[in-house]
Order: sequence, then C-alpha cells, then structure tokens
Amino acid sequence: MPRSAQDVRTVDARSVPPAAGAWLAAWVAVARPVDAVALGAAAALGLAAAAGAVIIATRRGRPAGARHRASALTAPAAATLLAAGVVAAVLLSTAAQLHHRQGGHLADLTSRGASVVVTARVATEPEALGRAREWEAAPRVRVHLDLESVAGRGERSRTAVPVVLLGPPAWGEVTLGERVRVRATLAATEPGERAAALLLTGDPPEVLGPPPASLRVVNAMRGELRSATAGLSPQARGLVPGIAVGDDRALPTELAEDMRATGLTHLTAVSGAHVAILLGAVLGATAWLPRRGRAVVGALALVAFVLLVRPEASVLRSAAMGAVVLVALLLGRPSRALPALAAAVVGLVLLDPWLAREYGFALSVLATGGVVLLARPWAAWLSHVVPRWLAVGIAVPAAAQAACGPVVVLLTPALAVYAVPANLLAAAAVPPATVLGVAATLLGPVWPAAASVLVTGAAAFTWWIATVAQTFADLPAAQVPWPDGVPGVLTLAVATAAVVGVLARAGPRATWLRPAVVAAVVLPALLVLPWRDHLVAALPDGWPPRGWVAIQCDVGQGAAFLLRSDADAAVMVDTGPDGGGAGDCLGDADVGRVDLLVLTHAHADHVGGLAEVLAAAEVTAAVLGPGPEPAPGVRETLTQLADAAVPVSRPVAGEVPAPADEAPGSPAGGPPDRGRAGEVDWQVLWPTPGAVARSPGADGVNDLSLVLRLAAPGADVVALGDVELAGQAGVRGRLTEAPADPADVVVMAHHGSARQDAGLAAVLRPRLTVVSVGADNDYGHPAASALELYARTGSVVLRTDTCGQIALVRRGSDLATVSRCR
Repeated sequence: MPRSAQDVRTVDARSVPPAAGAWLAAWVAVARPVDAVALGAAAALGLAAAAGAVIIATRRGRPAGARHRASALTAPAAATLLAAGVVAAVLLSTAAQLHHRQGGHLADLTSRGASVVVTARVATEPEALGRAREWEAAPRVRVHLDLESVAGRGERSRTAVPVVLLGPPAWGEVTLGERVRVRATLAATEPGERAAALLLTGDPPEVLGPPPASLRVVNAMRGELRSATAGLSPQARGLVPGIAVGDDRALPTELAEDMRATGLTHLTAVSGAHVAILLGAVLGATAWLPRRGRAVVGALALVAFVLLVRPEASVLRSAAMGAVVLVALLLGRPSRALPALAAAVVGLVLLDPWLAREYGFALSVLATGGVVLLARPWAAWLSHVVPRWLAVGIAVPAAAQAACGPVVVLLTPALAVYAVPANLLAAAAVPPATVLGVAATLLGPVWPAAASVLVTGAAAFTWWIATVAQTFADLPAAQVPWPDGVPGVLTLAVATAAVVGVLARAGPRATWLRPAVVAAVVLPALLVLPWRDHLVAALPDGWPPRGWVAIQCDVGQGAAFLLRSDADAAVMVDTGPDGGGAGDCLGDADVGRVDLLVLTHAHADHVGGLAEVLAAAEVTAAVLGPGPEPAPGVRETLTQLADAAVPVSRPVAGEVPAPADEAPGSPAGGPPDRGRAGEVDWQVLWPTPGAVARSPGADGVNDLSLVLRLAAPGADVVALGDVELAGQAGVRGRLTEAPADPADVVVMAHHGSARQDAGLAAVLRPRLTVVSVGADNDYGHPAASALELYARTGSVVLRTDTCGQIALVRRGSDLATVSRCR
C-alpha cells in the first residue's frame, strides 16, 4: 500500500556542498599565510563569476524549446555559484583575521621570543595541568586570555587576539572575564592553532578590574550551583553542574573515564541535546503566546543559555541551529534540519574559521547530521522489529555514533562497544537532570533553599547516568582497540557502511533480527541490575592475556612494571603516581602477591601509588633506591612500608651479600645487590657506592635511580628507572665489564626523555622497548630521538600513551606482545 503524500519526507541536501566547502576551506586556510588565502579567495571569486556568466548566458534569449537543455546547464552552474561564493566569503574572512594576527607588533615580538607585559581578559576557567613537575611545588595552570594590549621592546600596541598562558598556581584563582596584567615570555604556537601566541610566566596575575556585569551575574550563578551541590555525592558534584551548564571541573576522574569509555561524554559538553531540551521546555511553556511572542521568548532564552554555559564550539553550533528554528517559527514555515545545520556551519566558520579545526565542533556537527539523515529511516526500519518508542531510542544514539565514530578514533583509537545501549539507558534521565540543574542555577543567587532542593532532585537522575556509565565501563571489552590515524578512520567508515549495507539487504523482517536486537538491548539492561556482578563474573574478559610474562601498566605520566614470578604473583617495579591505577593493574593481571616491590627512587610519579599497591596485593619485600632525596618522599615511602610491615632494604650495585647466618643489612656486608623473588632472579646494576657518594643532592635524584636486571623463566628485563646520561653511562660501563646476552625487554629511562645514551642502547639491544608515559604530558615525553634510537637497535618500541597496557606473552617458544597497538 503506497504511503500518503504527507508521509513522504525528502531531504534537501543542496546546502550540504557549500557548507562542506566552507568547512574545508576554513580548515586549510587558518594554517596558511595570508597571501595564499587571499589568492584562494580570488580563485573562488573567479569560479563564482564564471558560474554566474553561464547562468546569464543560458537564460538570455532562450528559445522556447530549449528549456530543458538550459535547465541542465543552469542547475550545476547555480550550485557552483553558491558553493564558490560561500568559499570565497570564508576565505576573505579568514584572510582578514589572519592579517590581523600575522602582522604587527605582537607577531614581531613572538618571533623574537620577547619578554612582554600584556593586558587581557580571562576567556576561560583556569585549568591545572595534571601533576607538578619534579622541581615544582604545585602544577602549572593554563588559562586562555583575550589580549587587549601588549608592551615590549619599548613599544606598546593595542591588539585583540586569543592567547594561551601557562603560569603558577596563583592563576587558578582568576575569574572568567577579569581584566589582568602580567609580564611573560612569548612563544609561537603551531600554524592553525586558535591561540596567536603562548605566554610563559612565573608571576601571579595582577587583577586590574572585575568581569563585565553580564559575566558577574553568570559567574555568581555558576558559583551558587557549585555551592548547592557541595554536600552531594561525588558523582552529583560533577554531573549536575556538568549536565546543566557544562561545568565538569568537579567530575571524578574515574567517572570521567567511564563516561568516555561508554560514549557518554557528550552529556557534559552542552550541545544540541541540551539546547533542544531547554528550547522545547520554553516553547512548550509559552504555547499560549502568539507565534511571534514565542519566538521572541525563545530567542531570549537561547541567548541567556549561551551566556550561562559559555560560547564554546558545540554550544555555538547548537545555538545557531536553535536560531534557525526560531526564525522558521517566526516566519511560520516548517524548519528543515539539514539546511539549518548547513547554514549554521557556514555562519560559524565565516565568523570564526578556527572552529573548523576543533574536535568538539566536528563531533557536534557530525552527530546532528547523523541524527538528521539516519535516525528517521533507521527508526522506521527498526519499528518492524521492536516497538516504535524503542526503535527511536535505539536509532538516535546509533545514528550519532555511526556519524561520529571515524572522528572519535582520531582522539582515542578504540571503539566504545556499549555506547548505544548506554546512551539508550541514560537518555531518560538527561532531560529532567538538565531542566532541574538549569533551574537551580537560575534560582541559586536569589533563593538558595529552592536551588538546594532542585539539585537534590537532579542528583537522583545523575546517579542513574553515573551507574550506567560505571556499569558498562566495567563490562568486558568496553573499549576495543582500533587502528589510529587515517587508516583507522577509513577502516571504521568502511566497516560501518558494510554493517549498514548487510542489515539493509537482510531487511527488517529477517528471522534472526528480532532476537538479535532484543538481546542487544535487554542483556546490557540486565547488567545494570543488582545481579550484574554475577553475570559479569561469568563472562570472559580477555585480560590478562593467557601466558603473560610481563605487563607494562598504563599509569599515565609515571612508571609501573610487572614481571611474573609465580601463578598469581609478580615482581613490581615502581607504583606510578597517586591515582594512576597501579592497584587496578595488579587486579586486572590477577596478581594477589608481590614477591618483590622495587621502588627505583622516591619521586611521586614512581612511588605515589604505593598505598594503592599495598591495598591491592600482599607485598613480601621491597627495595628502595639509596638516594637520600627527595627527603619528604623517602620518609613517606619508608613510613608506608613500615606501617604495612613490609621489610625494606636499600641496596647499591656491588654490595657483598651478607653471610647466611647474618641478616641482610648487617655490618658484614650490607644489603645484598641481588636475590631471588619467586621465580625471578634480580640484580642491581646501578648506582654504585661511588655514585652515591658523589651525589649532588636534590639535583641528582634521577641518577641514583635503581637500575635492575630481572631474569624470569620467560624473559630477561632491564628496568632503567629515571637515570640520566651520567647514570646510563655508568650502567653501560658495568654491562661492558660483564657482558651478557641482549635483553628481551627494556623499560626506557625517564619516560622516553631525549637524554638517552646511545652506547647503552647498543649494549642492551632489546627485542622490546616499553615507554611508560602519559598522554599529552607537558615534558615532551617521549622524545622522537629516543624512540628512533632504540628502534635503530632492531627493537620494537611501544608506549603506553598510545598503546595502553602492554603485555609480553609466551607463544610457543617465542614471545609476542598484546596491546592496543599490536
């Protein structure tokens, strides 16, 4: 039976090529010199002029019988005219903004790396950069600023460009919109970055003035929301402000990681869903007003919401879409989502070309496009299998996930397997959490008691969202490793198209489809219920890999390495930073006993996770590097080990083992430099007594790191700690004096810093080199030169920031690796 005319919905895609052209043009142009961009604009204008000439020529003096031939020429010419005109406009806008950035006083000072005094407005909330570096008492802070003036080399000029400042912890106290002044050193940014320059300073900010009145109101509202949630559970303190206004600073790290693993991070990004929820609520509440009145109220609400959540990329895109909807309402015409999205893209990159390079903008546009193009037909297709409401609930997140997947793998080379069921189960809680959170934000400054009641209600809904995220993140294979870079993008795009094609060819009435869809929805839902632990326990999790010999834990910017010493035991080298997950690494590897805990030195990124390890496993014995510094770290480490009744020694290379009838550490010989832990033989290679005696104090901590050779039945490992060039040269000398076979595994020194001894790499010649390093760290680790150095020895080089946990496994008589990379 044919569908009625009103059921037939066509997609107007004529605006897509101009929008795609504008996006691509902006993406390329912001990283190019002004002259090249201007030349591109001229070429686009020339193409537009040629297309216009074709249109005029085909319409002038057209014979009556030539209408169809003329239309055949006019349609593509009109499309070319529109696309070329849009691209030309974007390129001209970009050229003008680049000219403002790339010329003048600021650009000259930046090229010289000059010391300047700047006056600026704070453009974002300050953000702490992870943990403090070894020589810092507290981590640095990153703040985005909008420059007003810059003074340097005897000249002062006014300028209005965005910059990024890295400064001391005092910058963590600045407020959005405050006017500040500071002396800093300028550094260049990469071409294409939004920030025109990088400011490096050790000085605190000098506050010259408060934020503008509008921002003072917004800051007060957001501050009251944080105050109202202060007494709630950790998930509510993070999720209620996050879902309401995009303020996720209080979101627990583990919950943030769980949301990332389950495809729920968009809930705290304040994008299209939030704008749709709030606009729907406002327009529904004003249904009694005339059409123009509703449009005006909706516009005011939209502007207020953008100010409240800050005009970030996804928010601006969503607001632009909302504005198009309001215009359609004002004109009394039905809105068409795809042209509205295309118009939003063109308008935004025309005003701010740097949006074209932001992942948030790309994901927001792609998610909306996926829902617009795919959700309706997919829901209609699924409605033959499941009820209509469930079909829509599945189709919307599936369409968004399919569209965003190829971009997501550029950020994280893994697939969130449970993203669709997680979004389906969390969806019902998002609207009430959003509305209650925004209402609490608005009422907080004037009626704190009411705001407190509202956030308590919102917390009940965010509890469900947190439960869904945590449950699915704990499931086996929550994230499946995927190739990164362009190969990963193309592979996922092809795989997605293939799956969609197979399902379409099978048809919605295939006998196997209904049970498959029901199982895909019902089984994950069951896992959220109280008996989920029993179900999860019955499922294979694939980790640790069968026959594992060694595991390089992924603890971020720190170090933690396991070498198997028995069926459920291991020797562990370092524990990573506090909160790095060393305890989880032990649990994931099914290690219940640590036969020997090696703490190479007392820097926080190597011993900060000691409490986690002591809580996760029984530690039989420990050795700690002999260096006296850093004194607070040494004292705290020894105290924790003593409290846990773990015997500890501090050996140096070359110490004579004590006689059998004397305890280690007795005057007869001192702590032995070798021993056996389970099935692992260990020997200290560095430091020697002479190196300890020559130590320059706090400056020589790294070079007094313990360096051990660990020999297990399955592998020979050398763990280099954080030794610098002097220490590595000492290790090389000892290995040269007593030659040994090449190592199977080397844990690269100091997280892959550039300070690597080429002679030591040549002596070690490892089959596998692992680098324990945190993603996006600000030390520059690992250095490309370090990776290339060990690769030249014939070693396979794997790093935790891109590979995650790295396992060495026994495969017959040989060794293999299991990780996200291989």
